[in-house]
Amino acid sequence: MFTIEDFIKKESSAGIVLIFVTIAALILKNTDFSPIYDAFLHTPVEIRFGALNIAKPLLLWINDGLMAIFFFLIGLEVKRELLEGHLSSVKQITLPAIAAVGGMVVPALVYVYFNIGDEVAMRGWAIPTATDIAFALGILSLLGSRVPVSLKIFLMALAIIDDLGAIVVIALFYTTDLSITSIVIASVALVGLIALNRFKVIKPAAYILLGVILWVSVLKSGVHATLAGVALAFTIPLKSRDENGKEFSMLKEMEHSLHYWVIFLILPLFAFVNAGVDLRNISINQLATSVPLGIMLGLFLGKQIGVFGFSYIAIKLKLATLPGRANFKQLYGVAILTGIGFTMSLFVDSLAFTDDSLFAFTDKLAILLGSFISGIFGYLVLKRTTSNSESKV
Repeated sequence: MFTIEDFIKKESSAGIVLIFVTIAALILKNTDFSPIYDAFLHTPVEIRFGALNIAKPLLLWINDGLMAIFFFLIGLEVKRELLEGHLSSVKQITLPAIAAVGGMVVPALVYVYFNIGDEVAMRGWAIPTATDIAFALGILSLLGSRVPVSLKIFLMALAIIDDLGAIVVIALFYTTDLSITSIVIASVALVGLIALNRFKVIKPAAYILLGVILWVSVLKSGVHATLAGVALAFTIPLKSRDENGKEFSMLKEMEHSLHYWVIFLILPLFAFVNAGVDLRNISINQLATSVPLGIMLGLFLGKQIGVFGFSYIAIKLKLATLPGRANFKQLYGVAILTGIGFTMSLFVDSLAFTDDSLFAFTDKLAILLGSFISGIFGYLVLKRTTSNSESKV
């Protein structure tokens, strides 16, 4: 008997849930339920503690608050992979790192080609550079043992490096006017977190308390609040010893505890509140304008050209090696899947264009279409180029 627990543990389940909530958001936004959907997004939520006051609509609490937890999980994964995982040696990191660079540079250039000269539109140059790892891995998992494990590891490592790139982009290009006082408080909190690590403090509550202070101060500083999640993650110790001298990993325990909450609650919530595109007034002609074209072609063409092209050159120049038991056709199929920007592209879009109606929702629709086409084509190419062979490496 297939249970809910079985569904949760399937790699493809996260993608299925994201598809479901996206369809739900589109239905609500494009029917008589639209006012209810909009009212939900703009529900005022306020937290007050003495002189400290944070008042935001629910949409921003999800984008700035819950997504900070998502980036905290990303930070934990990156630290673990760098210290003892698939990014811990030069040989392991070379190919996905080169592919990730190509997967950011080429889509950005495609977008710039269509929008250069338009100062407002150019704020969205980073939108097609992102990859939704949950969705991409979910589609890859649908092929089961047809796909060599080495390709799954390659995609995972590439997406992790891609997320690191997104973090740098957010920090450098999507920061507003800075508050020196808040930055000082954030710096003190970060130093405190590093001290907890150095003095081998093993109480998660201590890290969480300072992490909350870090998040609030970063939120008030003008730097995007999600970066606080990454900074906090890098201070969590990978290896510790409890009072009895038994070794444990606080990082891995936190990562395990958060994993399912993030992929089955936070990301679906984010998708639900950001994917509600009003399709009623969008025409084909509007989709053919520079911003949606730059996003769609950046995701579908730019991503696959960048990832596969850079990978192919690196392998031919013997800077890296092809993933074990995989061929170039399979690598190309995975490269197409990296064009599934979805939640990550929607997130960057929300930073680049704070006014949802600026491009009449065509920017968000372009993300959905570019991601959908990349997912379908990537799946078809991989299905055609793989067989039911062993997936062990």
